[in-house]
Amino acid sequence: MLQAFNFSVVQIMAVAIIVFGAFVVRGLSGFGAGLIAMPLLVFVVPIRTAVPMMGLLVFTLFVFLSIRDRQEVVRDELKRLLPPTILGVIAGALLFKSLDGRLLVMMLGGFIVSFALYSLAVNHFGLPQLRCSRRWALPIGFVSAALDTLFGGGGGTLVVIYMHMRGISKVQFRATVAMLWFFEMIARIASYILSGYYTSSTLLLAALMLPMVWTGTRVGEHIDTRISQQTFSKVLAVMLLLSGISVLLK
Repeated sequence: MLQAFNFSVVQIMAVAIIVFGAFVVRGLSGFGAGLIAMPLLVFVVPIRTAVPMMGLLVFTLFVFLSIRDRQEVVRDELKRLLPPTILGVIAGALLFKSLDGRLLVMMLGGFIVSFALYSLAVNHFGLPQLRCSRRWALPIGFVSAALDTLFGGGGGTLVVIYMHMRGISKVQFRATVAMLWFFEMIARIASYILSGYYTSSTLLLAALMLPMVWTGTRVGEHIDTRISQQTFSKVLAVMLLLSGISVLLK
């Protein structure tokens, strides 16, 4: 049956391992599932399968998180970020449909390498963190959503930086970005549906990966308090740098 949907058992197993690891990272940090998964998934399945699939998986998680943590949402920040986020999804969807698949992969690799180098500079060399006021909500929300829609994740890092620079507490940060990305995912999934990317193969693959989403998230949340944020950030940056380079060399 699996072969009829264009994916071999080896492909499915590889995708499951990648998705599990990506959502462990997401459980640890509160973000980053797409950023971790996408540079690895493009070695296993086409990018126009991987991006819509990750969109569905992240959306199912955010449905649960948005309900569970809704009382902790910082609504003023959500109201500022949501309109440019929806506009960014539209812009990203148009680019995703029109750009060549190989170019998308190269852009993904370049974006991940750039972010990894910045993270290393912040965490290892002491480069000052970016600073921004609430006026940055418009460009950050727009660019973040456009990048997320193009690459299946990664752009949300900009929102993470923005929220940290706004002094949002850890609990409120997780609740607010989960709610923001819940609405972003609705718009992204709608754009992928309109573009015809949800084939029977993609939907089946997403359904098979749902247990990996929940298991990985629970594992990540369980070990969240056992390592320091600084150590985790350094390890993550090195992993992303190697992943991004491998994508560029693909």
